[in-house]
Amino acid sequence: MIEESVYENYLDALLAGRRSECRRVVQKLMDAHTDVKDLYTCLFQRSMYRVGELWENHRITVANEHLATAITEGLLNLVYPSIFDTDRIGKTAVVSCSANEFHQIGGKMVADIMELNGWDTHFLGANTPCEDISGYVEEVHADLVGLSLSILANMDSLKRCMDVIKTDFPGMQMLVGGQAFRWGGHDAIREYPGVEYVSSLDDLETWLAQR
Repeated sequence: MIEESVYENYLDALLAGRRSECRRVVQKLMDAHTDVKDLYTCLFQRSMYRVGELWENHRITVANEHLATAITEGLLNLVYPSIFDTDRIGKTAVVSCSANEFHQIGGKMVADIMELNGWDTHFLGANTPCEDISGYVEEVHADLVGLSLSILANMDSLKRCMDVIKTDFPGMQMLVGGQAFRWGGHDAIREYPGVEYVSSLDDLETWLAQR
């Protein structure tokens, strides 16, 4: 686990836009062999949830939120090389944000955690058209599709992507998740057989371990 004082120092630096200080915190944790999932959950995810709350309450600006996002994405790239030490299990996943969804950090972390668990994961990023996601699923012969949603107002876009993928691949296993589901949307997911909601990176690892 990451000490609370370390998290608070990191959050202060993140909100102030002190990129180099944030990097030093992360590098020190990596040098101490901190578990990657702890970094993602207890530092990156927790701090970005806090950034989102501050923005929603008008305590920081869009510019502050965008800067925090950019810093975090850069730090994910710093951690990225360390996720390939595990053996491959011969399974392929496509992970993406749905159309009109521009917040990609959550999806990126899901893809990385799947890599840590031996999956070969293709992360398509933000605002990917549904038909392009489905086409890429066919191209790489994916065993699973993961879709990330951060804004509840984009639920219709997510549902359309699920419709397209389920039409093209009726038996496809799908996972959905993201910050949007903190405010609702669970009933919509239940309408789709073979689609499961994953509430956290811990739940994702549990789901992967069970299979």
